Amino acid sequence: MTAMGGEPDLGGVRRRLVPQKATVIDTVQFAILSVAVIWLALRGAQSMGYNWQWYRVPRYVYRVIDGELIWGPLMKGLLVTLQLSAWSLVLTVIIGVVGAILRLSDSRAAQVFTRVYLEVIRNTPLLVQLFLFFYILAPIFGLSRFWTGVLALSFFEGAHAMEIFRAGIQSVARGQWEAAYTVGLSRFDTYRYIVLPQALRLVLPPLTGVLITLIKHSAIVSAIAIADLTTAGRNIISETFMSFEIWFTVAAIYLALTVTLSVFVSLLERRLQARG
Repeated sequence: MTAMGGEPDLGGVRRRLVPQKATVIDTVQFAILSVAVIWLALRGAQSMGYNWQWYRVPRYVYRVIDGELIWGPLMKGLLVTLQLSAWSLVLTVIIGVVGAILRLSDSRAAQVFTRVYLEVIRNTPLLVQLFLFFYILAPIFGLSRFWTGVLALSFFEGAHAMEIFRAGIQSVARGQWEAAYTVGLSRFDTYRYIVLPQALRLVLPPLTGVLITLIKHSAIVSAIAIADLTTAGRNIISETFMSFEIWFTVAAIYLALTVTLSVFVSLLERRLQARG
């Protein structure tokens, strides 16, 4: 490419080279870190006289018997984790949106309620909240272990999502609100058609972090014996004593899940920006 006057556009070349250089550096750093982690794991296992048994791991992921594919306990646990995360994700978004709207409302009672909820959730451990749901609320309302875990995760992550949605709503230009009121839209319709669609583009990147954190935090439901991926891993380890192999496999499954979600949300974000 050349600039005006026939001179080469060195600025454009530099702009293309810098992202490529950054990508190469990031790849090298990730490779070095991965090698270091693997080396530490091998040295630790060697110092303990650990006998690696990776050949036994695949049977806990899947097996093929008489031409039929049979999923192992890790995949069954992953399915429970996906179901748990999906329901928690839906409730987290609902709690976040409703909580943000209540906190920005003119009702003093709604503002105080959401503020108290936010402070209580953010300043107490998730494990303690899970036990409160399990030992107190679950018996009162007759909740199963699965839905107890869903509600505990949803209310915990919903507090963080509420602040993200509140910031996104407040970032919408004031003129948008005034234009909506001018044409006679109600407050509900203003949020539905004007404010929330614009806020969604703003909150999607930080909300991705909340969703990924939700998936990782879902492992804590193993404390109340929900048969998720982490619980399946613990059960296998108690039977086989393959601590390193199983935990590495479980971590790899979680990593694949969160990375896939990050890529999907990035593509969705670009599509929304293109439409906007």
